[in-house]
Amino acid sequence: MPSAKSHSTVSRQWELLKHLPKRESGITVTELLARLESSGFNISRRTVERDLIDLSLVFPLQCSEGTPQAWYWTPGVNVELQGITLSEALSLTLVADTIRPLLPASMLSVLEPRFVHARQKLKGLEDDNAAARWLDKVASVRPDLNLQAPDIDPLLLETLQRALINERQVQCQYYSAHNDKLSELTLNPLAMVQRGLVTYLIATAHPYTDVRQFAVHRFRNVDQLDKPVEGLQAFDLCEYLASDALQFGTPEKIQFQAWVSDHQTRLIRETPLSADMTLEPLENGFRVRSTLSNTWQLHWWILSLGDSMVVEQPPELRAQIGKTLHRAAAAYRPLDSVADAIGTVVSLQNLAGATQTVAPGS
Repeated sequence: MPSAKSHSTVSRQWELLKHLPKRESGITVTELLARLESSGFNISRRTVERDLIDLSLVFPLQCSEGTPQAWYWTPGVNVELQGITLSEALSLTLVADTIRPLLPASMLSVLEPRFVHARQKLKGLEDDNAAARWLDKVASVRPDLNLQAPDIDPLLLETLQRALINERQVQCQYYSAHNDKLSELTLNPLAMVQRGLVTYLIATAHPYTDVRQFAVHRFRNVDQLDKPVEGLQAFDLCEYLASDALQFGTPEKIQFQAWVSDHQTRLIRETPLSADMTLEPLENGFRVRSTLSNTWQLHWWILSLGDSMVVEQPPELRAQIGKTLHRAAAAYRPLDSVADAIGTVVSLQNLAGATQTVAPGS
């Protein structure tokens, strides 16, 4: 079993070899030392010089005769070093969980050994190299409630990904949570997007041409068809995302205006709602104006602010938010009996069902 010290030495020397150029102009010891230090190796100039001499006995390395001396691979030698650098190991480990839902199993299986290698490299260096401990010092967290990710059938996901790659239609059964209904659909897969914990298939449902989002965990059965995808050439994923389609709603823009509290103003001043957002000071709070997409996400955000924001314009949005808050307030009023509680809940559910908008792909 190799010691941690010998593992660190091998990793350092391998990193050094990766930085050696194939050109005769070479690279100086000073430059190599700086690069190794930036990778987290706490070593001296003398260590680099000793490594170069030792490595030149095993590998075809040469040193220039000028001052300062520069090291390089012997010209004409075909050198291909396998493995990953420390920076690559950190990067692969950081992105591994993020890209898993978006890569087909065939591609993921090719990368899996690299992910394992990356974790092993970091573990082997963590005692002697501060940079290898970087993952213990950084994290990415979600700003919303810490919900659990939905379960996705890996075989169904792979079938959808394969159809997306092959640009073929799929025949499927899809469960609509809003309608509590299982539907038979023929879809034209256009893209796949990870939004928070949920993976969405972006597609059109034959014979319609409007683009919708289908939550991957709601597919119950998927079969790839031989028929080519329709509408793929006219679809641009970047333009689609820029339209705020994944905020769920219509692409229409509204001139949003609202009163906001002093506290909330300080927050949105740091993270503006849009490039054209303005804040007008009032006697008590501020008036915010901004051009926004009229989406579900906007509605949810407004409701989450409670009495820190009061919508003024447009009138339709103000009325919709007002009705929702009125129903919520009614649900929280003191109740005299269990029967009153049940009656209130049923009334609110009926009222909400009559006014609710269905999200795409729901």
